[in-house]
Amino acid sequence: MKIGIIGTGSIGSTLAKKFSVAGHQVKVTNTRDMATLKEIAAKLGAEPVTIEDLVKDVEVIIFSMPFKAYQDLPKHLLQDVSQEVIIIDTSNYYPFRDGKLPGLEGKAESEYISETLGRPVIKLFNNLMSNTLEQKGKVAGEEGRIAISVAGDNAEHKKIATKLVDQAGFDTVDGGSLAESWRQEPGTPAYCTELNAEELKHALSTAEKGKGPMARDAVMLKFQSLNSFPSHEETVAMNRSAASESLKQA
Repeated sequence: MKIGIIGTGSIGSTLAKKFSVAGHQVKVTNTRDMATLKEIAAKLGAEPVTIEDLVKDVEVIIFSMPFKAYQDLPKHLLQDVSQEVIIIDTSNYYPFRDGKLPGLEGKAESEYISETLGRPVIKLFNNLMSNTLEQKGKVAGEEGRIAISVAGDNAEHKKIATKLVDQAGFDTVDGGSLAESWRQEPGTPAYCTELNAEELKHALSTAEKGKGPMARDAVMLKFQSLNSFPSHEETVAMNRSAASESLKQA
């Protein structure tokens, strides 16, 4: 497939490398100068392009950048992009980083992104950490394979996205419609807790609307209280604990 990835942070770069190795044609872009972008792209096995060229002649576009950065995208970026092209959003909203955004309140995060882009999106790759994505992928059927949730309103797009997840080394659980994608947002039992498919199905079903942000903020306060940055395993444990505690609250 022809895949364009906007953003070369930890998630975007890992996806670019994995999909390039899998045989896909990958283009990448970021906000850096072209010389720097070329260096990054070379390490990923991808083609460096401008954002305007990235959205041309592709089958999948993956937006992998900070939540607030969507506001800075070129206007009408996707106006000439076919409706057949799959648009994937990997972002998560963190108030301390992204600030208060008008129009977000009361919506699932990716509903807000969909409105910002003016296109339907698939919510994917947001509920696992970069270390998990890079280091913990396994072949299909291997014991202990981690699952991630895919949410969206286009069944065919979700089906193709599921194949990409499999190539990245993970199982997929259907997270429902885009309106239900809050079930995989920060602070929920499904967010960065490294669950298998059955565990993830249960986590999605037990999530309670409105409690995710409280657990998300509790994790951030915990981070700030530590004298050193936690290990990957400690971070997973904190996510699990915060989500569990939020479910116990009345």
